[in-house]
Amino acid sequence: MTEMSEVRHLGVSIARNVELVYDFLSDPANLPQWASGLGTVSNVDGQWAAQTPDGPILIRFCEPNRFGVLDHWVTPPSGAPIYLPSRVVANGDGSELIFTLFRQPDMDQEKFEADAEWVMRDLNTAKHLLEAA
Repeated sequence: MTEMSEVRHLGVSIARNVELVYDFLSDPANLPQWASGLGTVSNVDGQWAAQTPDGPILIRFCEPNRFGVLDHWVTPPSGAPIYLPSRVVANGDGSELIFTLFRQPDMDQEKFEADAEWVMRDLNTAKHLLEAA
């Protein structure tokens, strides 16, 4: 049995309907607008790639769906894919954007805390972009 990882469920409320939020966040071309650390995002032969300070990464997204699932997998230069589950769910006329952050096996507590803060900044950027639209 594989040991369970430490996990954080991070989220923000967004004062926009769930369809609008999902449509924006599920479009990989919009990723650089709210996910910091990605320089350029491009689609080459059906595969999404981004330039980061640590080098190029590949990004695989789940299929578009009607359930608000925004899961994606990032493959850094080291080659080990990292699973990043996220969801957008309706909350009245607004939405909840929820991201699950798993602590990676080689990650110390300080780096995990820094990653959680980074994710929250990105989620808040998405919130502000969507609410300003």
